[in-house]
Amino acid sequence: MSLNNKSCFCCSELPFEKCCQPMVKGEQKASNAEVLMRSRFTAYVLKDYSYILNTYAEAQRLQLTVEELSQSAQSTDWLSLQVVNLRAEITSSQVEFKVYYKADNCFYVMHELSDFILEKDNWRYTTGEMLESSGEIKPERNRQCLCGSGKKFKKCCGR
Repeated sequence: MSLNNKSCFCCSELPFEKCCQPMVKGEQKASNAEVLMRSRFTAYVLKDYSYILNTYAEAQRLQLTVEELSQSAQSTDWLSLQVVNLRAEITSSQVEFKVYYKADNCFYVMHELSDFILEKDNWRYTTGEMLESSGEIKPERNRQCLCGSGKKFKKCCGR
């Protein structure tokens, strides 16, 4: 199956080509902070660190490199994204989300409150605050898998 026929990695249930692909390919701007958040998660899944770097606000972007982003996520297997809350204003927004991932054969949740600004007519990520519920998790074998496949954990990512 090609990526174009697959549901988007950001867990929106839209096809990839109609969801995050136009942003990641640079064909379309993110219309709001949540859309940018979803496209950033997708870029992490795809290991498109250039896109991720370009979605930072200018002040943060000047302090990062593609190589640093790549190294920080090198052994991470991104499983799913859950947008918990969105507080949107005209030129700034805050997105609360949970990302489930696997690293070194352990499972984790990153629960973050991320800040975004509208900079030169583009939504950009500025900073994020990691919330206390972040950290290693022990998924229950008979619960739905963290990746959103609809299968039980033990028959999917828990193998």
